[in-house]
Amino acid sequence: MKRLLVANRGEIAVRVFATARRLGLGTVAVYSDADADALHVRQADAAVRIGPPAARESYLDGKAILAAAKEADADAIHPGYGFLSENAAFAEAVIAAGLTWVGPPPAAIRAMGLKDAAKALMLEAGVPVTPGYLGEDQSAKTLASEAQRIGYPVLIKAVAGGGGKGMRRVDAAADFAQALESARREAKAAFGDDRVLLETYVTRPRHIEVQVFGDAHGNVVHLFERDCSLQRRHQKVIEEAPAPGMDAATRAAVTGAAVKAAKAVGYVGAGTVEFIADASEGLRPDRIWFMEMNTRLQVEHPVTEMVTGLDLVEWQLRVAAGEPLPRAQDEIALCGHAVEARLYAESVAGGRFLPSTGRLDHFRLPDAVRCDAGVEQGGEITPFYDPMIAKLIAHAGSREAALAELAEACDAVEVWPVKTNAGFLARCLEAPDFIAGDMDTGFIERNLRTLTRPAEPSAAALSAACEAAMVAAGEATQSSPWQALAGFRLNAAPQRAVRLFREGRPVLAEPSHGAPDRSVLITEERVIVVFESGEAMVFADHPPNAEGAEGGGGDGQVRAPMPGKLTAVNVKAGQRVAKGQTLATLEAMKMEYALAAPFDGKVADIVAKAGDQVVEGAVLIALEPE
Repeated sequence: MKRLLVANRGEIAVRVFATARRLGLGTVAVYSDADADALHVRQADAAVRIGPPAARESYLDGKAILAAAKEADADAIHPGYGFLSENAAFAEAVIAAGLTWVGPPPAAIRAMGLKDAAKALMLEAGVPVTPGYLGEDQSAKTLASEAQRIGYPVLIKAVAGGGGKGMRRVDAAADFAQALESARREAKAAFGDDRVLLETYVTRPRHIEVQVFGDAHGNVVHLFERDCSLQRRHQKVIEEAPAPGMDAATRAAVTGAAVKAAKAVGYVGAGTVEFIADASEGLRPDRIWFMEMNTRLQVEHPVTEMVTGLDLVEWQLRVAAGEPLPRAQDEIALCGHAVEARLYAESVAGGRFLPSTGRLDHFRLPDAVRCDAGVEQGGEITPFYDPMIAKLIAHAGSREAALAELAEACDAVEVWPVKTNAGFLARCLEAPDFIAGDMDTGFIERNLRTLTRPAEPSAAALSAACEAAMVAAGEATQSSPWQALAGFRLNAAPQRAVRLFREGRPVLAEPSHGAPDRSVLITEERVIVVFESGEAMVFADHPPNAEGAEGGGGDGQVRAPMPGKLTAVNVKAGQRVAKGQTLATLEAMKMEYALAAPFDGKVADIVAKAGDQVVEGAVLIALEPE
């Protein structure tokens, strides 16, 4: 192996390149037109264009990637995660082309690629499996009947893929049909396969997964467990290793089951065996069940690297080259605690978590923790791919110390004008119940209002904004009624106060008369941005224009909250609708979003149709009150 092509983009491509360079390998990037100037492209020794922005025409085009490998004289392909990483046909094509495939055998990918078949295989191997329905009959009638047999709540899951796509929790029979249709549609779009399975829904679930590694010599080891219970819409947000509250007996049971699962499919390379635990009485050996196996490297692999001191990408490359595993099981030990937070380009306002796109005019990540990023200042966040822009990972001697260190790092994130979830992540890490280890996969939903409430600016932030406003004004507008307010204080020296506007509301701020202790940005439009608590707090030195204020949907214009593809329109012109009723669904950054009616009324006009690619703010449906 001399020259490695990474069939992926962004953060994982940058991560794999780092290890490849350290091992003396040449590196090759592939890119779509949307990523022509991306960080991973510039960091590689060579780069080859593979198609237009849409993933299906670029990163999911196996033939284009193989052609790129030939053009760049690469002799090995690493798939990263997502895209083609768990595509058995692509793995076979790589091997057939005489290239080294840095991944598990195609047979193992195929065996574990469909969740229903994987569970059946695990049952044969003696691995405990979550109760549910794995049958081939996919009729809506049969699925509804099986859901009734299992008992609500039930979980609908796509048999292919992962990442929470094609997954829906259903609490009542009346909601099943709509949830099934939505899950199937999302699964079809993401994986080209709309088949589903059903599982009993564990009411206090913990998501526990085990990192496994196998080689071509028959050796399989585990690298301990991770806890990925903090999730939103079935997608992981914060991961850690080891799992809080994991005792020796439960660890032995779950890691033993993971190794058994890997051996059952003749596994080679890096993989993750995922389990669901009933945490209603803490973690117990008899209350953890197999869910699925991810036959690739995981997004959260850095926490395992931190607590074991191992480079998992290096292990992948060595195993792919035919070497035995670098260490035996008794040579792998846990050290300390590691926590990872996924930094997404999204707006958490109101708990909606809408993707945010645009140019990264200002982008700074903290130096105190490990930061795996796929973008840099001046780069572009496009609507075509996953919104994750970086991972922040802290490692310390104790869980409490690691959480505190990572929370501080999230507070220090500075991004503008693209919005991020950094402040939300910090609040999750600082939540008392989470610190106490009292969490499950519903933790974020239960605490959504608190976790998504925007932070108010501190006195220091207001002072920094005040000083920036004075600089922006050049001290030449002190006579302006908007800028200068005589400091009137009893028994105190006069102060200069400045009237600023935040979110349309006036605030008074005073300078600190010292060096500002907050990072401040002044844009060309004289917008003042103060970075604090992981958020970009925006101030203006002039009152808002009332005519430019955005409506809250009260005008009946249902607009696209972000750029994306309209996947369904559920109403017709003239139809009566109720407030909160789903009118249409929009797909952006690989997720589906429901657009609801803002009031009771009637559909006056359908402006866009299913299949349309729409821009942010575009009017999709017009309603009128009755």
